[in-house]
Amino acid sequence: MNISFSKPPECILRDSPTGEDPLSHPGGQWLPGASINPAQNCININGKRGLNDTVIIWREEQHDDLPLQRMTLKELREEVWLVAYALNSLDLEKGSAIAIDMPMNVKSVVIYLAIVLAGYVVVSIADSFAASEISNRLRISKAKVVFTQDLIIRGDKSIPLYRRVVDAESPMAIVIPTKGSEFSMKLRNSDLSWHYFLEKVYSLKGKEFIATEQPVETFTNILFSSGTTGDPKAIPWTNITPLKAAADAWFNMDIRKGDVVCWPTNLGWMMGPWLVYASLLNGASMALYVGSPLGSGFAKFVQDAKVTMLGVIPSIVRSWKSANSTSGYDWSSIRCFGSSGEASNVDEYLWLMGRALYKPVIEYCGGTEIGGGFVCGSLLQSQALAAFSTPAICCSLYILGDNGHPIPQNVPGIGELALGSLMLGASNTLLNADHYDVYFKGMPLLNGKVLRRHGDVFERTARGYYHAHGRADDTMNLGGIKVSSVEIERICNEVDNSVLETAAIGVPPSGGGPELLTIVVVFKDANFAKQDLHQLRISFNSALQKKLNPLFRVSQVVPLPSLPRTASNKVMRRVLRQQLTETNQSSKI
Repeated sequence: MNISFSKPPECILRDSPTGEDPLSHPGGQWLPGASINPAQNCININGKRGLNDTVIIWREEQHDDLPLQRMTLKELREEVWLVAYALNSLDLEKGSAIAIDMPMNVKSVVIYLAIVLAGYVVVSIADSFAASEISNRLRISKAKVVFTQDLIIRGDKSIPLYRRVVDAESPMAIVIPTKGSEFSMKLRNSDLSWHYFLEKVYSLKGKEFIATEQPVETFTNILFSSGTTGDPKAIPWTNITPLKAAADAWFNMDIRKGDVVCWPTNLGWMMGPWLVYASLLNGASMALYVGSPLGSGFAKFVQDAKVTMLGVIPSIVRSWKSANSTSGYDWSSIRCFGSSGEASNVDEYLWLMGRALYKPVIEYCGGTEIGGGFVCGSLLQSQALAAFSTPAICCSLYILGDNGHPIPQNVPGIGELALGSLMLGASNTLLNADHYDVYFKGMPLLNGKVLRRHGDVFERTARGYYHAHGRADDTMNLGGIKVSSVEIERICNEVDNSVLETAAIGVPPSGGGPELLTIVVVFKDANFAKQDLHQLRISFNSALQKKLNPLFRVSQVVPLPSLPRTASNKVMRRVLRQQLTETNQSSKI
């Protein structure tokens, strides 16, 4: 992939540091001794591109009839260098955490690359989060600065993003005005405007910034993934993780020079940084639509930008199919689709392929802690709809049988998935939990190596394909966002005085596809009127969307006299999930 190291690695993989117990470093050491700056590699001139090549293409919602906007490599380099100089002028220690809470647009990509280039650590915060969630992530990461913008404009709505950051009691904010140079509100005394932040170093515009080259194990990004305790797991990406993301894109989706890669996402989720590295490290262009991907404006953008690899999540495809919002647009430039985030549906994906002359959908499943995928499709193999055909590069998969040990490879079966411990770019530490306890403790050994826990239930078919069957633990996947049951239940328990307790369950629909959020409710009064369940669902939705995430939606509320529990009084959500899944299938029959 033309990766440039300032200090080359001593070898590719060292199973364990010399003289140490291999179980203390189950993931081994990748590229030991090397130093690198992944952001520098993103803006290097090499055989894949020149200064005048386009690297970012974008358009803003409601400007759908205007020409596309483009940024060349020369322009990107100069923008990134300038922001890097401005960051250094803040006199922060190298390695300090700097948060980004913004939509994924050109400025947020420039800021992301500048933070990494200058030797700081990005803290990824999704722009949909409520103030309490922003506050949690700022606290856990010990962020010193946060980049944000005053408003998010969505159609005729204005969402006060800066106000949320202020309510989160953030450290110093650097605030970008959404419209022109005027702010919609007064800034705190401790905060800086984007203009003032850059003004003091503007004389350096065009001057190359010398990248901070650091050892491969240095942190570059802190991302978050929900655990089962309520507090999100803080997962550091190192200098190696971007190489994993880019390798997946090259190996599985064939992303290369001349490609235009589009994947609606946000820097707060792993697919945001993934998109930056997957496109720029492979010499491709990144296509950003600043707005909702659900309408015809996005479909027109895909046509006009001549997107060659379009990434989706199944719920977006369902919306397109339902509203017919892609009708009339030419997607013939697409070479393949990528799909991630949740289980997909065969009928919907056959429809999706039909939008682009039946180009393949490459399924891609991984995790924030992996920096990419562990199982995926491939353009080098026959594919099956809504299925995976191969472990990702550098990954090995094992399905655990009822005895907790792997069933034989190439034998059909279903069970909890375990991963081989040696994976390029995978996490080896957490900021707020014991990494070994979370991923390795209690897992079986195979050939002297402890397997890595993942938590999904997977099936291997007789034809050698893999199917995902959702989470084995008490987290769920809603619209591509992993969230713990505990977080949802904490909010739902407070919604109405009639509620004694709740259990939040992700239930796969009978026809396949993404999990639907079901709230099982135990009422204080067993005679609670059933006709009030509709109103309770509305109240749950309102509370979850306000306090947790505006994208979450309760599909059904199911009353029960009590919740099934273990001897130690833990709620058996798996039992509820199984019962509700069976009920859905029976009702369909």
